[in-house]
Amino acid sequence: MPKKIPLNTIALGVALLFHACGIIGILLSPYKDWFIHNTTVNLLLMSVLLVLTHPSKNKSFFIFFIAVCAIGFVAEVTGVNTALLFGKYSYSSILGMQLFNVPLIIGLNWFIIIYCTGTITQVYEDYMLKKISERGMEMKQQLQFLSFIVDAALLILLFDWVMEPAAVKLGYWQWDQNIIPLYNYVCWIIISALLLVLFRKLNIARHNIFAVHLFIIQFLFFWILRTFL
Repeated sequence: MPKKIPLNTIALGVALLFHACGIIGILLSPYKDWFIHNTTVNLLLMSVLLVLTHPSKNKSFFIFFIAVCAIGFVAEVTGVNTALLFGKYSYSSILGMQLFNVPLIIGLNWFIIIYCTGTITQVYEDYMLKKISERGMEMKQQLQFLSFIVDAALLILLFDWVMEPAAVKLGYWQWDQNIIPLYNYVCWIIISALLLVLFRKLNIARHNIFAVHLFIIQFLFFWILRTFL
């Protein structure tokens, strides 16, 4: 009887396939526009895979999922229509159906970024706490919490810094005068920190190896496009 392939392995294979095809299709094929216009399919699929691979899917996890999607979407609506958040920018039609000038899919993008970053930061924190414990030391809970929020928010800031120029080149959205404002990154780190508090405080499992892999895959995906597009 053949050995059953773990779901995380299948999810990793699918994510690698889709992002590798995306890079090749955008950079090396004559079907660049087709690949770009199917970004929504990729976002939907990655979101589904994250939910499927999440261990112990309890009520708190779905509260987190809905809250991050909703808050992220509302933040984008505020930004696009008032410029009070992020700066002056607008979305194209590439990311699909819109509500209040914001693609509906954008909430899932916030979920992917917050969930994956929170997970990879938690894995790193657990590793460091183990090392500290092995040396006979300990870190206070308040310091652990603060360290988690700061580390994860800074990691999200790095991700956004890599993603923004690539997203503009892909035509997802456009900034006023083609300048990405510093204010955008300020808003990202503040809103992300608030959402990461939810991730930390709610009773949800914070270990999903696929989320770690997906963060790395997407980071490399946007880094390559940022460099060569």
